[in-house]
Amino acid sequence: MSRTRFAPDRGLTTRMLITMFMIGLLFVVFVGVLLVVLRGAWPLVAIIAGGLFIAQFWFSDKIAAFSMGAREVTPEEYPELHGAIDRLCALADMPKPKVAVAQSDMPNAFATGRNEKNAIVCVTTGLLRRLEPEELEGVLAHELSHVAHKDVAVMTIAGFLGVLAGILTRVGLQFGLFGGFNSRDDRDGDNGNVALIAVIAVSAVVYGISFLLTRLLSRYRELSADRSAALLTGKPSALASALTKVTGDIGAIPTQDLRQSQPFNAFYFAPALSAREVASSAFSTHPSLQQRLEQLGKISAELGRN
Repeated sequence: MSRTRFAPDRGLTTRMLITMFMIGLLFVVFVGVLLVVLRGAWPLVAIIAGGLFIAQFWFSDKIAAFSMGAREVTPEEYPELHGAIDRLCALADMPKPKVAVAQSDMPNAFATGRNEKNAIVCVTTGLLRRLEPEELEGVLAHELSHVAHKDVAVMTIAGFLGVLAGILTRVGLQFGLFGGFNSRDDRDGDNGNVALIAVIAVSAVVYGISFLLTRLLSRYRELSADRSAALLTGKPSALASALTKVTGDIGAIPTQDLRQSQPFNAFYFAPALSAREVASSAFSTHPSLQQRLEQLGKISAELGRN
């Protein structure tokens, strides 16, 4: 973590290091298996793996911002938004990220970017309409904490292997369905079918492990960002109020609109899910609202005693 006034979180740092080590080990094993199984296609494996990694890491901020309809805005267009971020960055002693707004009625915010120089903090117009200034500052502090702790970059890298494994699984299944598993008597045909099944099986296992690792890290990083934001602003009740408003209002958004936003849940301040889906999801990218409010309540009590 860079030197800022955001509260350090050794638990988050440790979890990020463990996750990156496990993902790296999994990646080496995954590529090794592919090279053994697809002996004649190793250049293709290397090109696909390298190309997807570069695209995922170097262009993730632009891809995410574009996909979620974010547009960079000037201080003249949104003076109050820029003013709030200026104050928080000065308070946290960190560089100011790019500021963007997405034209969406769903109240939400996200941060993306591989480092502080490329960071973007975006809020939706729905969030700006619903929150009071102190509530908005709590949400913005939460997103700035993600930037300061560098967990946005870690999540981007951690999610890469799952993306690659998922693509190979889908490609393998489609290939099998459209002629890859033809019944042929020659040995080469049998070997090709076995190799294809092996690639699909390994890819599915890798995807599952990567999915679980990123979900576990994602839930902890959200609690860490809530804690850091509450301690920086000294107003955990304002962040709790924002969480309650945002989660409740998201639950009222039409299901079709929520589904369009769900691929980006790992980036959002609150997941694009109905209240019932959040409560029933064991693999959610975010902790439950109750967990987040309980933590903020404890922080509020601690600050009151000091």
